[in-house]
Amino acid sequence: MRLVFIWGMPGSGKLTVARELGAMTGWKIFHNHLTVDLLLEVFPFGSKEFVELREEIWLAVLEAAAASATHGLIFTFNPENSVRQSFVEAVEQVVGRYSGELDYVEICCDTTAIEQRLDTPQRRNYKKLSSIEKFRELLRQGVFTRPVMPPPKMRVDTSQQSPKEAAVQIVEGLGLPCPGEPS
Repeated sequence: MRLVFIWGMPGSGKLTVARELGAMTGWKIFHNHLTVDLLLEVFPFGSKEFVELREEIWLAVLEAAAASATHGLIFTFNPENSVRQSFVEAVEQVVGRYSGELDYVEICCDTTAIEQRLDTPQRRNYKKLSSIEKFRELLRQGVFTRPVMPPPKMRVDTSQQSPKEAAVQIVEGLGLPCPGEPS
């Protein structure tokens, strides 16, 4: 399995770019809020149960995808300090166990653009961070600095380009297949 692990700050466009990338490649998208939102129904964010189950679910899905010979998968992730460093290492172990390929892609965006994108209906649908004030507070506290991510294979700045343009950049930069498109 080839795993495109898209990570970046809240509001940088990870899921929107991932959707475009999925449409181009035909790969499934496993975005982190599917698990986060599920667990928020039962446990408070950051609680021991939340943290442990979130990582177990993420890894179980990645493991099952790799074991099932899924050709490619796109995972979106927001580094924040309630995620243990061991999670990133465990992802690498899972992919390696199945002789897969792991491509880290960092989505960057200037803070002004992030703040303009935070409070949208799409973000609220997934219980994502939508408060500019809360974002600024978390940024000041250094919440988004952990876990430390490995160097990305590529960085994509979404400040001034469309999600489709960003996805094209990823496809070209990683040499991903695009079924149905002329080569």
